Amino acid sequence: MDIFEECSVINDLLQAEEEIEARNRLILLLDILGRENQAYNPLLNHLIRVSGLYPYLEPETSSWQDRFVFESFKVDIGQDEPVTLHSQQSLVLKHLLYGDNLAVSAPTSFGKSLIIDAYIAIKKPKNVMILVPTIALTDETRRRLSKKFSAEYKIVTTSEVELGEKNILIFPQERAINYCDKLEQLDLLVVDEFYKASQAFDKERSPALLKAMLKLGGKAAQKYFLGPNIADLNDNPFTKGMTFLRMDFNTVFLEKHDEYKDINKDVQKKNDALLRILGKHETKSLIYAGSYSGVDSVTTLLIDNTDKEDGPLLSDFSAWLATNYHPNWKLTNLVKRGVGIHTGQLHRSLSQIQVRLFEEAKDGLQTLVSTSSIIEGVNTSAENVIVWSNKKAHLKLDDFTYRNIIGRGGRMFRHFVGKIYILEEPPAPSDTQLELTFPDELLADVDDEKYKQELTKEQLAKILRYKEEMAQLMGNESFERMRSGGTLISSDTELIASIAFTIKNDPKFVRALANLHTPSSDYCVWTLSNKVLKLVPGGWDATYTKFAEFVRALSNNWSLSIPELLDQLSVHDITIDEFFMMERNATFKLTALLNDINVIQKEITPDQEMDISSYIAKLSKAFLPSCVMGLEEYGLPRMLAKKIHASGLVDFEDEKLDLHSAINLLRDIKPEILGKVEGLDSFDGYVLDYFFDGIALQQPRAVETPER
Repeated sequence: MDIFEECSVINDLLQAEEEIEARNRLILLLDILGRENQAYNPLLNHLIRVSGLYPYLEPETSSWQDRFVFESFKVDIGQDEPVTLHSQQSLVLKHLLYGDNLAVSAPTSFGKSLIIDAYIAIKKPKNVMILVPTIALTDETRRRLSKKFSAEYKIVTTSEVELGEKNILIFPQERAINYCDKLEQLDLLVVDEFYKASQAFDKERSPALLKAMLKLGGKAAQKYFLGPNIADLNDNPFTKGMTFLRMDFNTVFLEKHDEYKDINKDVQKKNDALLRILGKHETKSLIYAGSYSGVDSVTTLLIDNTDKEDGPLLSDFSAWLATNYHPNWKLTNLVKRGVGIHTGQLHRSLSQIQVRLFEEAKDGLQTLVSTSSIIEGVNTSAENVIVWSNKKAHLKLDDFTYRNIIGRGGRMFRHFVGKIYILEEPPAPSDTQLELTFPDELLADVDDEKYKQELTKEQLAKILRYKEEMAQLMGNESFERMRSGGTLISSDTELIASIAFTIKNDPKFVRALANLHTPSSDYCVWTLSNKVLKLVPGGWDATYTKFAEFVRALSNNWSLSIPELLDQLSVHDITIDEFFMMERNATFKLTALLNDINVIQKEITPDQEMDISSYIAKLSKAFLPSCVMGLEEYGLPRMLAKKIHASGLVDFEDEKLDLHSAINLLRDIKPEILGKVEGLDSFDGYVLDYFFDGIALQQPRAVETPER
């Protein structure tokens, strides 16, 4: 390619204000020069500057004017060295520093998170809360911010932690709600992936996010909501007074390969295409499989048609999985072939380990097969993205989600070009207008007087019926006390009324709750399967008895290994994949239901003096010691916590040991753990290295001494 000629074409496009086409051709040219290890000439640097891609400038070969721009757009992001923002990042940061409330739509490769870091470093706010959609993103964000700000801020990710003088709080929406009453004021509320507040994109969890946005937004001096691919935002109370910025500014180029046209819905051709694509690339590949059954189909194909890797790291990982989970588990076999699995059901630490092996290790995982968790759970990307399925679970992909998936291709400074291989016909292009409205599931928490204009007539009538029914069941005083107390987790009027009706009309229900205090007993199984679980019909991904038997087995989670638990559960035909799913349902959905049962029964039947809060607390931690479950989110798997506990170095059963105290203690005794804990294998060492890296304290920043 003639570089001068291509620069001329790019310049003509810029002059004609064809900025997107000019930027795409420029990125393609940078990719070619990068592969050929060629330096940029002054003309190319000038075009980079004009296009706004300032971080890509090479100052050594730039004119003084372009070097000046490169230096002018540098900002402090909490590291030793400032970084150069691109033009649109700088614009967003400028709005935030001026105090504006922003809802920003920008591509995946835009660098939205960097703006948060710059804001904290420059403004030094007292309290910042960042809402993220998943636990995995909570830990990823914590790791990034801890390395920059832990010397000045307390980084909080769990809801039982006492606040410091200055705090950065990072939560999924369900945890954030618990802090509404603990915070008098927020300097900045950040909502990452705020499109998930729409029922169109997350029907199950959007009510909790809307509730958090409403309650915390009222305490926030400033708000910054961010997401991708949103064309417009409707008028709504959740983003009222916020400026919407749509940024169609890409920093990488997506090279699309429409393989589906040749495949023409032929399964064998699709299988052959996948194997051919993986075979010709030595770089990392993400495979979007659409559903759990899709993940199963793809991984079976790869096991049957790819060779085992002979690298020690993956062999050690496979042996570790066999020992700590199950020797016949599909993942145990897959990792030997350089393939990992990413779904929302896996243990958090296991997902974190795989992402690290995929992103950082040269001799690690080459391929990651995923459901939509890869676009919702972590900020990972790859040079190659293969869209195996055009569905999300059982529904066809919409254009918004499709663009979010392919946006994982490429990354600034690593892959200028993301190669996208499309194996099933994509959805038709469309603009996404984000509609944020009050769902029925939030009505129990809505002030119907304040939001009368935003609610439908049907919703106003439903709220009125709910108030009348609840007042009749529990009395006005009890109902108002419960509403104002903020102790209910659910905001679903129908579920709350159903719980209250059951407690009021079934005298045996509350007495049966006492059985929960003996979690391994037949009585506890009976109470769960015959009383509690039936309040949410079809909500447990298993029969009532099967799920109740799982909860019984889970009560031995600390004393038994996962292979031992699976052996117990085999009589109920519970597989390892079902184990992950049921543990998630038990620690989140069942815990939330039991909490609301406990709150309501205390109001309706106070004379029975029933309290199941201790059982709820244990269940929410999967019957592990409190800080062990928290440490698992930080990257320390429970099986390693058990080994450290057995060594006598840390007593995790000490109820006074909270999460942050445990972290400080583990950090202090790191050499002893690595030297004295028995039974640690080589992959345990790899996992511990990752864990300790994530809890490392911020290093003092370099301070230049002025010359005398």
